[in-house]
Amino acid sequence: MTGRILVLGASGHVGRPLVRDLLARGAAVKAASRSGQSVEGAEGVPFDFARPDFAAAFEGVDRAYVLLPGGYVNSRELLTPVIEAAAAREVKVVLQTALGVDADDSIPYRQVELALIASGAPYVILRPNWFTDNFLNFWKPGIDHAGAIAVPAGEGKTSFVDARDVAAGAASALTTDRFDGQAINLTGPQALGYAEAAEILSAVIGKPVSYAPVDDDTFVGILTGAGVGADYARFLATIFHPVREGWTAGVTDAVNTLTGQEPRSVAQWAQDNADALRA
Repeated sequence: MTGRILVLGASGHVGRPLVRDLLARGAAVKAASRSGQSVEGAEGVPFDFARPDFAAAFEGVDRAYVLLPGGYVNSRELLTPVIEAAAAREVKVVLQTALGVDADDSIPYRQVELALIASGAPYVILRPNWFTDNFLNFWKPGIDHAGAIAVPAGEGKTSFVDARDVAAGAASALTTDRFDGQAINLTGPQALGYAEAAEILSAVIGKPVSYAPVDDDTFVGILTGAGVGADYARFLATIFHPVREGWTAGVTDAVNTLTGQEPRSVAQWAQDNADALRA
């Protein structure tokens, strides 16, 4: 594999560290984002899921990291054309979906996976669990204003995974064929309830943080009040059902298998992001 690697969502929480990791490995990277600006020094290329320019994005590319940035809910409609464009150009695809989507073939993300598998393109599927980074990217307003993480998780536990570990696993999948043809569930090192996570954040931030379980409608209201789109807020609410059912509590060794490194814990993530959490 000597061509460039296309990274969709290159300015995002997984995309940016992935671009950085790939560049450190000496790879040539095309960083795709809506703005088309350079990311971490990599060549920038504009890519808007509403009006994707496949010709510009895939020019000179033989591998691609394909994910749907946050805020979108119509994964099948937006990602399937990307898969088809990659397969037509014989581009290897590393696809990011989500833990548990293989539970039912009617789940839109699962339909994207099946389309990739059927496409004939070399592939790796990465299914990360809930991101630890959500405590900063989504739940911080509640921590700041109410000292609470207000989510509809019930008493369920989650093996939260650091976006940097997902990026490192993606870099490995993109730079070797060892994992081709596999679907891999990515988790952190342990399963925690939101109350346990709140205790960890309290210690790092230096002020009390509690867990406030809420129902779906209250949760949607909190998110939309913070500026999250109504459709995406409702989507996030629906995917807390597996958390409440205990389906997100499993722990895998996939990060270590992919990267040779142990996954970061919630405590380590919180220490690394202490300044941002306190801000």
